[in-house]
Amino acid sequence: MVFLNDLASRIALDDPEERRVLSRVSWAQYEALLADLGEGSAYRVLFLDGVLEILAPSRKHESGKTQLGSLLELYFLETETEYFPMGSTTLKKPERQAGGEPDESYCIGTDQDLPDLAIEVIVASGSINRLELYRRLEVREVWFWQKDHLFLYHQREETPAQFAETAGYETIQQSEVLSGLNLGLLTRCLQNPNPLTAAKAFRQGLRAER
Repeated sequence: MVFLNDLASRIALDDPEERRVLSRVSWAQYEALLADLGEGSAYRVLFLDGVLEILAPSRKHESGKTQLGSLLELYFLETETEYFPMGSTTLKKPERQAGGEPDESYCIGTDQDLPDLAIEVIVASGSINRLELYRRLEVREVWFWQKDHLFLYHQREETPAQFAETAGYETIQQSEVLSGLNLGLLTRCLQNPNPLTAAKAFRQGLRAER
């Protein structure tokens, strides 16, 4: 396809993390791009209302995503929390013109087609409204790790108009999906540049809370 050939040349990226945004893209073209890239692609692709955003993650991005995922799985193990990891599974709702790939995502308690929690590491701002995207994908809770801080949002289906500026999500200080998680401890450990030291400190902190 001409579209895919043109796109391939436009995402030959030199920068360690760069975004490309295309407008007036059809759902069929989005699906064709996903098929062309295949599973295990280094690119992350988001689609919302004809806008296509392609991200080539940097090492900083991938390091943050991996460390956050590792600490959460340690939390699940230490607290015996039933979880089902979905990773960067492509989530799609064609009838809502929405598709995306979170950095990490999880179903909590029971396995489902869509995650309860989606997490993104934000290194550079994008063009697509992430909260609107996840609202259409029916994700209950969204976390952003940005500038060494966690920002949490929980969907309020009963009062969406009250939180119109955040696509029906309320900014929260404590996770409602993982209500027992000490976010202060998690944040401090995520800010530690040494992954092994961070994991040990996180485990020690979790055990001290028992």
